[in-house]
Amino acid sequence: MRVLTVVLAALLLTACGGGDAANDMPDTTTGSTAISSDSGRVTLGVNSYLWHATLDTLSFMPLTSADPFGGVIITDWYSAPEDTSERMKVTIYILDRRLRADGLKIAVFRQTHSADGWVDAQVNPDTSIKLEDAILTRARELRLASQPQS
Repeated sequence: MRVLTVVLAALLLTACGGGDAANDMPDTTTGSTAISSDSGRVTLGVNSYLWHATLDTLSFMPLTSADPFGGVIITDWYSAPEDTSERMKVTIYILDRRLRADGLKIAVFRQTHSADGWVDAQVNPDTSIKLEDAILTRARELRLASQPQS
């Protein structure tokens, strides 16, 4: 009789585990996000905090591609309204499931407009460092906001 009770309790608890994507929460230790689908739960291949922080940080730029399973975000060319003779493009690789500074690889491309059209130009090395710092700061904020308050 006890075995039957334990089996029924296990079945009831298993049924309670389902939910929709809106109710799924990130794992606070790795930052992975589970997404519900018809075939079951699929986990993002990268750290959820880094992923969302990158999207937040680059929200002013148009996106060309965003692959949450491969961890690659590619923006389209962006020109600031105050200087339309210069444009930038960013590619970010999220390399890890953990929230780590070395979990990001950032490539920034810059072009200037001349009589010959758009020409590749030198990128200030501080640009990718400042971008990385902004993403990591935002990722930490997201992680702290998702932890239960004591």
